[in-house]
Amino acid sequence: MKIYVIQVRTRAEEKFLTLARRALKTSGLEEGVGTFHWPRRQVTIRRKGRKLPSQAPIFPGYIFLEAEEVIPGVYWTLKGISGFFQFLKSNRAIEPLTGSDKRLLLHFLSFGEILGKSKIVFDKNKRIRVLEGPLKGLEGLIVKVDRRKGRAKVKLSLYENSFLVDFGFDVIEGVKDT
Repeated sequence: MKIYVIQVRTRAEEKFLTLARRALKTSGLEEGVGTFHWPRRQVTIRRKGRKLPSQAPIFPGYIFLEAEEVIPGVYWTLKGISGFFQFLKSNRAIEPLTGSDKRLLLHFLSFGEILGKSKIVFDKNKRIRVLEGPLKGLEGLIVKVDRRKGRAKVKLSLYENSFLVDFGFDVIEGVKDT
């Protein structure tokens, strides 16, 4: 299966998905569409001295469509939905994800639609080592660690555009270095 990227209004991804599924069902195209993916991460937010669990998209403003191809009926139905901007690379040149972009997305999707926190330890040189979770294998992309908030800032890229995303982690104490 190929994975296509749909750019939508940021913070309106959930609304777009609801409208898209409804519109495709109404137009009878639901069967030939494929599967929509909207990977999110779980982070802890502090508000008024309390820690609250929260979810945020990994790729803000992007929805992923897993399908063999984007047929014209599906394209025109999605294009007519409020919040739709474009298919990537462009509406005239719709290209599926390939290479490192596809591997990165599949890495995140292997943990499910909602990614939990990673389990990490810090070695004697204060370097981060990921034991398990979505950050496993992405240690080289971590640009900043905030131990107090329990977040690691990771540099991700999609179609040659880079951006920083916070991922939550839990520090495991008492683990011996190997």
